[in-house]
Amino acid sequence: MSSTYLEVYEEEFERLAEALRRLRYASNAEAVFLIDKNGQQIASAGEVENFDSTSLASLTAGNVAATDGLAKLIGEREFSVLFHEGERDHIHISLVADRAILLVIFNERSSLGLVRLRVRRANEELEQIFHEVTNKHETAEGDKEPTSPFWEITDEDIDSLFNE
Repeated sequence: MSSTYLEVYEEEFERLAEALRRLRYASNAEAVFLIDKNGQQIASAGEVENFDSTSLASLTAGNVAATDGLAKLIGEREFSVLFHEGERDHIHISLVADRAILLVIFNERSSLGLVRLRVRRANEELEQIFHEVTNKHETAEGDKEPTSPFWEITDEDIDSLFNE
């Protein structure tokens, strides 16, 4: 079961970003975004400055959530891949490790078939990275030494700080 919050360490973030760069290149896409299910951008690659990435991430997560509702209405567990075709630009959306959403924006320089093929391969790599992040997070929680520098701060400490 995946939690709604996942801490991604710098090493894994770099690996995620590199996987997105490879996917963007291999699929000849304009841009690739990795988004968490809450609508927050995790990483991106390509011509991302051409897009309002905050709105794009939020609307993509909303789209996936709405589509999940549609799937359940007709008796499906989920629709793991979505495709939207425009006049110039097209969007391919897929779920990654039940934790994130992979959004690929492409145009006539590429094709849906190529994007689907490359996304399938990239998805395996991204799932592996998320699996490692989850394992590292669970290991860190089980360690005797807390991983957060703020672990020992209590509500009383915060109250006393502001009451001085």
